Amino acid sequence: MTALEKMQTWIATFPGYDILSHFHVDYTDKAPPNGGIYPSGLVEVERRRDIVGNTTVTNQYNFAIYCVFLKAIGDDEGATINAGWVSDFQEWVQEQSVTGAAPTFGDEPRTERIMAQNGMLYDTDEEGTTAMYMVQMSVQFKKKFEGRNKWLT
Repeated sequence: MTALEKMQTWIATFPGYDILSHFHVDYTDKAPPNGGIYPSGLVEVERRRDIVGNTTVTNQYNFAIYCVFLKAIGDDEGATINAGWVSDFQEWVQEQSVTGAAPTFGDEPRTERIMAQNGMLYDTDEEGTTAMYMVQMSVQFKKKFEGRNKWLT
């Protein structure tokens, strides 16, 4: 299973996920309620090599989660519900990561972290009927490469 598939499958277990009728990759429609995941690739954060050629790499996957919800102009009640969903999602991600219930991506599951940050209202449509919310997600994990270093032979 790819990292993207792991994230999609896992996000679908969020208790509030049922509000989303569709969840896409790299696309959200203005028709609510709708969501999407936007992967932005793998970042190598750190690389450590020991004396015998074993290498440990700290990596990070970055994703953005977008959700389109109903929100009329001046609708504080709807805005509060939407913001609550975003906050609940971020807290759920944190709990899943801390308790080990989140999926793993690397070779040291106990050191992995999945974070959902900066949940916010991202955009509204011109008609004033929908709003798009965004949450930035990252997954930090370690991969080990044992003794495969051509520079030490």
